[in-house]
Amino acid sequence: MNLEISQRSLGDSPAGCGPIRPEAEASGHSLRYRVFECVRSAGQISRIDLAKQLKVSPASITALVGELLDLGLLRESNDTTRSSARGRPPVALSVQPDAGYFVGIKLARAQHTALLVDAAGRPLAQANLACQPRRRSMAQILQETGQVLDALLAEAELARADVACIGLGMPGMIDHASGQMVWSPMLTDTDKPLRRLAEDAFGVPVAVDNDANLVTLAELWFGKGRAMADFAVVTIEQGVGMGLVINHRLYRGAGSLGMEIGHTKVQMDGALCQCGQRGCLEAYIADYALVREASTALDPANTDTTAPDVMLQQLYEQAKAGNEAARVIFRRAGRFLALGLANVVNLFDPPLIILAGERMQYDYLYADEVLREMHELTLNRVDTPQQVETHAWGDLMWAHGAAALALSEIADAMAEGR
Repeated sequence: MNLEISQRSLGDSPAGCGPIRPEAEASGHSLRYRVFECVRSAGQISRIDLAKQLKVSPASITALVGELLDLGLLRESNDTTRSSARGRPPVALSVQPDAGYFVGIKLARAQHTALLVDAAGRPLAQANLACQPRRRSMAQILQETGQVLDALLAEAELARADVACIGLGMPGMIDHASGQMVWSPMLTDTDKPLRRLAEDAFGVPVAVDNDANLVTLAELWFGKGRAMADFAVVTIEQGVGMGLVINHRLYRGAGSLGMEIGHTKVQMDGALCQCGQRGCLEAYIADYALVREASTALDPANTDTTAPDVMLQQLYEQAKAGNEAARVIFRRAGRFLALGLANVVNLFDPPLIILAGERMQYDYLYADEVLREMHELTLNRVDTPQQVETHAWGDLMWAHGAAALALSEIADAMAEGR
């Protein structure tokens, strides 16, 4: 195993993080939490602007801000966005960065990625642990998670006790509410209480979710979806996943097992999926699906010993160079992707679909003809069809989402003083 660590700080003025939702859509939380959330999403805001945005009296804001200052969740500083010709400089509110530290960890077959953020959402340190690409037992995955966690904290000179919450994600079917790992292509075990086992191992509160939801949370908290009420994210890597935001909130389904677009059936008795069933969408467009057919387009003498990621890169280069067999493989995958995206549109009608994941380097998958076919397969006949964007965050996007999972899990309790 190879461990890489880096540390960085983004300065003293947080740019804000978390969903930006209108006050009319922020029901279900106490006013004190809404004050905290509004400050966090703005990054820096005055009491007057806070009162206007939340549509409450300045006196109420003063009282609630006082409580949050006493709890050590907010801090006051000079408002750098305004100038005052005389008198005391304007005072702005922002989240107290050291009010808590949060860790996001994305577990993957070949590499685990960890990110440390403060209470304002600012990245402080990151660590990567390269592993053998194989299935593991739950005990092995927890041991590796502990390695990357401790390396991250050692670089930041923190202890496990300093961490308010760990967000933990991996591919597969993860029940966020119960903390149960139902199934993962990474693990030899099934139906294990992932959250409880992780909390027992690390002595820190843990929140768990599948990796597609992590990317969606990354967009909702740090990316293009912060101010959007509704959007969908489709991820394409070793598997195919989807996350859906409805009314500024991540939708998980009754048992946190919804939005498994990769396991929607596109062909009865079709190709074998890694979940054990046949005809799943990801069995036609995920990494292993492309690798399965790559030997027909590449030199068969070398494919048996070539690593899958290297084989995929070779396949792409061959397609670009004019190899018709390689082009046919990507063209077929693109058509199946068009079908899957059209189903998303027909079911949910999101204004924006974000394509994310390592396969976004392969432009064949989102070429104009693929998106054109997607629109032809939908019922949407308006002049402005669904917007589709690609967003290649890099490997840290998953860990950003895991950190957002941790922040969202504990923020309510922090603002309520629990």
